[in-house]
This record gives sequence, C-alpha cells and structure tokens, in this order.
Amino acid sequence: MSGFSHFDEAGQAHMVGVAEKPETRRIARAAGRITMQPATLKLILEGGAKKGDVLGVARIAAIQASKRTSELIPLCHPLALTKVGVEFNVDESNTAIECIVTAETLGRTGVEMEALTAASVGLLTIYDMCKAVDRGMHLDGIRLLEKQGGKSGHWVAAE
Repeated sequence: MSGFSHFDEAGQAHMVGVAEKPETRRIARAAGRITMQPATLKLILEGGAKKGDVLGVARIAAIQASKRTSELIPLCHPLALTKVGVEFNVDESNTAIECIVTAETLGRTGVEMEALTAASVGLLTIYDMCKAVDRGMHLDGIRLLEKQGGKSGHWVAAE
C-alpha cells in the first residue's frame, strides 16, 4: 500500500502519527457548487424560501461541519481550527451557487478534509432547505483548490 499514508506495511488502516511533525500554519481552500432551477435561485436570492435565509444557514452549517470533520471521517485527527471562512458566489447565468471554504489551523496536520467537509455540508444544506421546490438540484465540482503549510508546502489546483 505504498503511497497511502493511512495504511501500515501490512495493509492495515491506521491513524497517521503526527507527533514528530512540527506545528506550522496550515490553510486549505475547497469549493463545490449546486445547480438548480432558475425559480429556486430566485427564491434564495429574494429571501423567499420557507425555511428562511438559505445562505446564512448554509454558512453556519459549513462552519459547524468543519469543526466536526474528525467525527465523520474515521482517520482524521481532531483539529483546533483557528479560522473558517465561507463564501457563496452566485452564478445566475448557470443558475448555480458556488461555496468556497477557507479553513486554517496551527498544527501538525493539514486542514484539507475540514475545508472539503465544510463545502460539502454547506451545499447539502442549500439542498435540504430548497428540496421542497426543487428536488432536481445537483452538487458537483467538490474539490480542493489550494493548501499551504506542512512539509509539502504550497499547492494550487490546476484550473
């Protein structure tokens, strides 16, 4: 299983040891998008959804999800996050909303999973809040955009 850090020499899953790694500032940005019917996007933008402020609730859900990532992903280390930011970009021409999450910590392991989990849950929250009017919404493009810190340094996704 060479190359996969979550497996030992015998192929058994394990949590990666990070005690010997130095603490560094670590940042990860992740994104994804949800596409919907034009009327659904209009309801969101006008604040007409029955469940309330869709993007406000989705922002809080994304932040909360980032803090609970280690409870959802079995081999993730629990991290003390120092900052989580959530942005929504509306793409009216494609009737979509992009969710971009930036997660930061000062620690021994990266925050990629926290950013990815937050983006996913933010989008799922939009789906949940709007499913009564548009069950055909779909999520796509969930991906890591950038990471900084640690021995692998700075990485940026090819567009």
